[in-house]
Parts: sequence; structure tokens; C-alpha cells
Amino acid sequence: MSLLQYTWMPSPVGQLKLIANAEALVAILWETDKPNRVLLGEMQENNQHEILLQTQQQLQEYFARQRQDFDLPLEFYGTNFQKQVWAELLKIPFGETRSYLDIAEAIGNPKAVRAVGAANGKNPISIIAPCHRVIGKNGALVGFGGGLENKHILLSLESKKPV
Repeated sequence: MSLLQYTWMPSPVGQLKLIANAEALVAILWETDKPNRVLLGEMQENNQHEILLQTQQQLQEYFARQRQDFDLPLEFYGTNFQKQVWAELLKIPFGETRSYLDIAEAIGNPKAVRAVGAANGKNPISIIAPCHRVIGKNGALVGFGGGLENKHILLSLESKKPV
């Protein structure tokens, strides 16, 4: 694995740490992230990395309500099961939500609701792989690496109503 590059980006949900390898975005971490939530290799700061600049631009457009879909090369570091869950997150349309059971059923493993929740919690590419769009079966906002307040902000940003 090549040395990872990162930059920090201010946003309405706090400072975001954007991380890429030479070919793709590999993580968007929260300033409040637990150090062991997403395990990555050694990295160095690079504020001119092309993929990180594109990510910043697209996130700024998203927060300004000018973008609903992201067009970035992504590379997920995780187990095959986690990658399956994260790929399913990418299919959740802007402004919609799914339950953990919906995701488990979509990957053909309806009994894996808890495992889906654990994989969702380890999603390294927050916001772009929209783990914030996964909610409890009863519609409750549950668990989120960026904190429930930020989950609410992101869901509000994507709703039809003004934030």
C-alpha cells in the first residue's frame, strides 16, 4: 500500500479529514472519530492532491445543496462483508433512508442485521458512502461515527425542507 495523503476540510459538520491513495479516495473521517474506528496505514498531509481537491469541491457543492451525487474514484479498505455493505450504501438515493434490515436483505443476508450495523459503523468514506442514511427499523436515528447531531444535520440537508 502506498503512503496515504490527507488534508483537512472545514464543513457544517465539523472538520473532515479527507484521505486518498494515488488512485482513489479511501476515507473521510470526523474530527471526533475514535482513533481505531477506521484503521489505515501511514499518511502525510498534502493539500494539493488532485483527488482530495476534487473531494473538497464536491463536498462543498453537497453542503451548498448544489450536488446530490458524487463522482469520485473510491477504494474501500475492509473485509469482503464490509465492502458488500458499503457498496449497498452507495445505492441509497439522496434524500432517502434505509433500515439496517433493508441493507441486510439487499445483500442477501437478512439475519445479518447486527453485522450490517457493525460494518456501517466502520464505513471509512463517510457522507459519500451515505451511512447517515441508515436508520433504525422504527425510524429512529441510531449510531453514527460522526455523532447523532451530525447525522441529523446531513439528513436535514438532504430533505426537501430547508435546514
